[in-house]
Order: sequence, then structure tokens, then C-alpha cells
Amino acid sequence: MKYVSIVALLVAGIIHLLPVPGVMGVSTLARLYGIQVNDPNTAVLLQHRALLFGVLGVLMLSAIALPWLRVTVLTVALFSAASFIVVAMAVGGYNSAIGKVVVADVVASVLLAAGLAAELWLIGRKTT
Repeated sequence: MKYVSIVALLVAGIIHLLPVPGVMGVSTLARLYGIQVNDPNTAVLLQHRALLFGVLGVLMLSAIALPWLRVTVLTVALFSAASFIVVAMAVGGYNSAIGKVVVADVVASVLLAAGLAAELWLIGRKTT
């Protein structure tokens, strides 16, 4: 049971690091998301998104070695991944590249939920 959260953080951390190359520019963003980024405002937003996902991915990987950080990081990461799924479903009509992101976030959400449940269970066992 103690390894569930570690596996969840590792896999979800890697998933969240995948968009980081988008920081490099619009051609990378276009390849990642299957869209044309013709507006500098959209480029700024998407590049910033890539950077923030990198920060979250690094936090997830760091939490593997820092047990005191796990519940917080698992909660934030689960909220991030699940909220993207909700937004994508609400908007709809997205392309296949975004569809892959949705699938990755479904996988990450399931793992993160299991990891969070495992961490909370382990904490509950220590206090009783």
C-alpha cells in the first residue's frame, strides 16, 4: 500500500512534464496540441501553462522523496488533472491531440486518487 502513492506521483509527474518543451516556442506548442498558435497572447498563455506543468511535475517527483509533502501534492495534482477533464468535457469539440491530453489526465487522475487514498489510509493507521 505504501508504494501506491509513489507510483502515482512518478507516473503523473512524468505526464505533467511532457508539455514542458512547449516553453520553447509556438512550433513546439503546435506539435504538442495540434493547433496553430498565431497570436502572441495565446503563445504566452500556452508557454506559461507548459512552465506551470513543469513546476507541478517537479513537485510530484520531489514528493516521492518527501513524504510530508505527498498529501498536499497529490491533492493539488488531482485537482489539476481532473479539472482539465471537466473543462474539456464542458467545452467539447477538441482535436485528437487534446483528446490524448484528456486520456493522459484520466490516467493521472485515477492514479492520483488512488495515491491520495493510500496516503490518507497510511496516515490514519499511524494515528490509531
